[in-house]
Parts: sequence; C-alpha cells; structure tokens
Amino acid sequence: MSDFKDLRIVDNFYQTSLFFPMPVVLISTLTDDGKTTCGPYSLVQPFYIAGKDYYAMMLCCRNSSNTAQNLIKHKKCVLNFLPDDRKTFRETVRLGWPGDTPAEKMKDFRFTLEEGLMAREDTDHIYPKVIKEAFQAMECTWMDNLENCQDTQPLKEGEDHYEQDHYNDFNGITSPYGAHFVLRVDKILMKEKYYNAIINGVTARDFPPCPVDYGYRDSKNFWYHKHRRMIPELLPMRQTTVQSVRYAADRIDPSVRFTDEACAMIVNVPRIFLPTVLKGCIKWAKENGVDTITEKEMQIINDKRNKEKNKK
Repeated sequence: MSDFKDLRIVDNFYQTSLFFPMPVVLISTLTDDGKTTCGPYSLVQPFYIAGKDYYAMMLCCRNSSNTAQNLIKHKKCVLNFLPDDRKTFRETVRLGWPGDTPAEKMKDFRFTLEEGLMAREDTDHIYPKVIKEAFQAMECTWMDNLENCQDTQPLKEGEDHYEQDHYNDFNGITSPYGAHFVLRVDKILMKEKYYNAIINGVTARDFPPCPVDYGYRDSKNFWYHKHRRMIPELLPMRQTTVQSVRYAADRIDPSVRFTDEACAMIVNVPRIFLPTVLKGCIKWAKENGVDTITEKEMQIINDKRNKEKNKK
C-alpha cells in the first residue's frame, strides 16, 4: 500500500475519518401540539428498493434529537430536498444546532410549509408539512413493527440518553446514543419540471441543483459542495441474444414459450436480472391462460409493470 496511511477510526467516522459525499435533507416531523418542526440530516439512504411490499429509506440519527423523539411518538415524517442556494443552505445549517427546542428552531423559519398529499387524502389525521421550496419530498412512515419497536418509549424529561439493557440491530434505538428508522415511502412529491424530466427522459439540464454534504466538518465550518452541471457517460451495452433469452426461459419453465419477437424485447436486460424478468412474464402468462408469449403479450406485460410503478 504505497501511498495509503492507516487513519484511526473514531466516533462519527463519516465526519471525522472520511470524505463521504451524502445528500442534504430537511426532515419535517410533528411536535406534541401537532405543529411541524424541521431538522437537517445527511445519514439517510435508500433501504428497501425492490422485492418488498413497500419501498423504504433508512435514517440514522441521535436518539435524543427532536426528529428521533417525534418519530417515536408520531411515526410520520417528510424528507425535503432543498435546492442548492447559499442562503438556503445557511438556513439548513442553522436548523441543525443540537439542543434547540422545536419552538426555537421554527421561530425564524425562512421556508414555507404546506400540506402534502397524505394530509389531503387523509383529512382525519395530522401529517408533517412539506417545505414548498423543496424540489422533491418524500412522505414517510416509521415501520415500528420491525424488530418489535411498537413499545418504544420517548425520552422522559431530563434524560440525556436511553439507559436500557438491550439495543436493536437496525430499527429503533440501536445504541445509547443512536437510532435507526426504517421509513416506508408513502409518497414521492416532485416539482413539475423534474417530474416531466423523469417521465419524458432526463438530460444533463434536467437534474435539480442539489447540494452535496461531504461529511467532514471541523470545529468552525460545515462543508458542502455546490451543484455543477451533470455530465453523462454512456452505459456499456452488453446485449444478449434472442437464443440466450429463450434458453433461459426454457430452463425456468418450458411450458410457456416465447416467440423471437418477444425475446427481442428483453435482450437489453442485464443477464443477472434476466431470470427475474422472465419469471414475472411466465407468472403473468399462467395467470392469464397464455402458453405462448408473443410481442403483443410482452407489450401488455410491460404496460402492466409501468402502471404498477406509477401507482407506487
């Protein structure tokens, strides 16, 4: 290892021992009086991305934070992605001072709060509000059924940290200082410009100006990287053959045949994902009494899959 040094790993290693690029979000939660409060976070990443009954994010935070305590009590939150602007980022950093109460944080709040889709669809309950200035937002629910977190209790007044004999592995209170929350994605809200880009095809000009937090901070500054123009790099296209697709399909279930035209429609699927795609096609064929999948049936399957994605 000619040019590498062995850097000591210490607490908060992503800030103290690494340069680690992360998103910057403001998380909206509910206070005890039903008001919305916001706090900035970077340790939030996709968690369940496929093959589950729902999609989810993972949030890692201090267990005594306002956000953690509000999630334990009220289960709901919004992940607000703010655009890259110096004044916007300065306000985001201001909201992250540990120890401030929600009232102190929100007294001079510079953004605009509005109801999200969850509140409009379910008027019987209160939901955290969405920041209007965000270019996208994710309305989420903490899945407290995982690791039996239903009985998790909020901190009592005067407590600094949890003092308990057992800590969970990945959900709820995971250490005397930390918490992890598996957040089911209920809604993704997108401003029209970026919604249209995703639906119609994204170009370099269509990416939102999103700041990136590089993790590292010193005793004086919180460092981040400003958005720059995105640069596309072509993917390596390793197209398989029609014969390879049919061979793979026959090995899964020879009772359902694929025509050449149907096989040609999925030759661009990476080989590692091909069995999953084929199993989905065969499952649909059996449910609909089809023993030969032609180009027509493949188009129906594709349309069905796209409609399901849009619903989610």
